[in-house]
Amino acid sequence: MSSEQEPQPTEEQQPKTENNSSVEEDIKENGTGDAAAANAASSPAPQQTENNDNDAQKPKEMRAVVLMSFGGLKSVKIMKKDEPTAGEGEVLIRVKACGLNFQDLMVRQGAVDSPPKCPFILGFECAGEIEQIGEGVEGFSIGDKVVALPEYRAWAELVAVPAKYIYKLPEELGPLDAAAITMNYTVAYILLFELAGLSKGKRLLVHSVGGGVGQAIVQLAKTVPDVTVFGVCSKSKHEALKANNSPIDHLLERGSDYSSEIRKIQPDGVDIVLDCLCGDECNKGFSLLKPMGKYILYGSSNIVTGETKSFFSAARSWWQVDKVSPIKLFEENKTLSGFNLRRLMYQQDGSEFVRKAVESVFDLYKDGKIKPILDSTWALEDVAEAMQKMHDRKNIGKLILDPSMEPKPKPATPAKGKNKEDKKKQSSEEKKESEEKKEVEAKVEEKKEEKKEEIPVAATNGDSATNGESDSKGKENSS
Repeated sequence: MSSEQEPQPTEEQQPKTENNSSVEEDIKENGTGDAAAANAASSPAPQQTENNDNDAQKPKEMRAVVLMSFGGLKSVKIMKKDEPTAGEGEVLIRVKACGLNFQDLMVRQGAVDSPPKCPFILGFECAGEIEQIGEGVEGFSIGDKVVALPEYRAWAELVAVPAKYIYKLPEELGPLDAAAITMNYTVAYILLFELAGLSKGKRLLVHSVGGGVGQAIVQLAKTVPDVTVFGVCSKSKHEALKANNSPIDHLLERGSDYSSEIRKIQPDGVDIVLDCLCGDECNKGFSLLKPMGKYILYGSSNIVTGETKSFFSAARSWWQVDKVSPIKLFEENKTLSGFNLRRLMYQQDGSEFVRKAVESVFDLYKDGKIKPILDSTWALEDVAEAMQKMHDRKNIGKLILDPSMEPKPKPATPAKGKNKEDKKKQSSEEKKESEEKKEVEAKVEEKKEEKKEEIPVAATNGDSATNGESDSKGKENSS
């Protein structure tokens, strides 16, 4: 056959390399077009498999409360982090509830010893279910309901915790109550029964009695017969505590001369003082101790006076404390001691001691002798607001973070870049309006001036016309 008689390829048989390349280019640049067609034409099958494998190997993400830098509330962010896995000796927990404690506020400000480097995940207390168990861990099973006291990282959807800091929950205890009970009541239990040796008929002074630990101390103290509790807190909390039927015998106002009030009721003073404030309260409390009395310092919340760390507030708190010599303790038959749960657990290998205290607390809960008081529950995204409430000492009982909660709706705020553009646009529009207004006012003034000039002329013309008419009439009459 001749070249003229050779069959030509139809339109469907024509190679579409040019069209395929244009489609692929459109997808890359604009994110539009037939992706399947472009991939089929340009990407070989082995490459697709490799990409899918990479996607499968990419770690899953979770939400977590991250401290970006030590300071104010703006340094606390909700971020996506890679999901952790249980290492050797660890257990992976799916978190259902997190406990907020005053220690977390101090960490945020950097007012604790040896904090980790920022950024890191906050939180010392959480409750949930076990999802994974690492090598070497015994006594736990997947699906167990547990509560944990890790050294940081508790405020996240998942957390890997060494098994020695994890405690199985009784069937009666849910995650919210577990997060409200474990740390607060364990601290209270150790203070009262391990350090103070609380017994029948003792008199007890408790600072910050409206907070989570304060309420735990009151409930545990009332499990012992004939114990009298003097509680000090902000005046704003008094009505709420009375409404909740808190078993405080004598409620006193913070900042008042409560020492005199106690002396009126109990002239010889008190047997035990539990102080979480430090500062001048140390001097007042120590002066109220009876012979054989015990003063226990378990916090220094007076250091946290502003949103950010202040060297001067910390120094002032310690400078206000009178020095107590061992000889004075010996002569007055008084005991002065301190307690720091975080140091005991993580730096002094006291995990087994703490475990026994936690188990004792759970037994009291099962017997119905204690019941946690929940102030409020917050979404992870609202943690800054929850922190502010604790900072202002407005909570009655425990503050809880719930990862499953929806955050409060926030008012829509434009982006900073848009704000600047809007301000520039607004200022230019205002300037334009001002110039237009000036032009209008100038034209109005011009018209007024023109009218002023026209009025006398009109009046003169009118008078002359009138005079002309009268003159002419006069002539006609005379004629």
